[in-house]
Amino acid sequence: MATKKSTKKSTTTPRRVTAKFLGAFASAWNRHDVDGLMKFMTDDCVFEASAGSEVCGTRFEGREHVRKGYAEVFATFPDAHWGGARHFISGNHGVSEWTFTGTRAGGVRVEVTGCDLFTFKNGKIAIKNSYRKQRTM
Repeated sequence: MATKKSTKKSTTTPRRVTAKFLGAFASAWNRHDVDGLMKFMTDDCVFEASAGSEVCGTRFEGREHVRKGYAEVFATFPDAHWGGARHFISGNHGVSEWTFTGTRAGGVRVEVTGCDLFTFKNGKIAIKNSYRKQRTM
């Protein structure tokens, strides 16, 4: 007896992440669009900020905590901008390089280069690990 093959696409098939995907993610950062950013993240996402008391920076785990972490970036730097971005993908990993500019609420201006290291799962960002230069003034 022949078995009928299903033509229905699996909903668990991973989408391929591209540099264009990371470019759209970067655009959401420059719009300060937390809701837009969260559309790129998995349900079990992790954000390791470039600053914080932990060896990895401040670590935010899970959608609500990551959302809070992203909002904190915009509260700390109301005019935050990431320019000159370049994006690279290799399998389930990616890198975005950028120059960050922003002014802290107290008036201190920051301009540094940095990068994000990404781990992807099922076509979304599972881990965003941020690094940036620490300038002496």
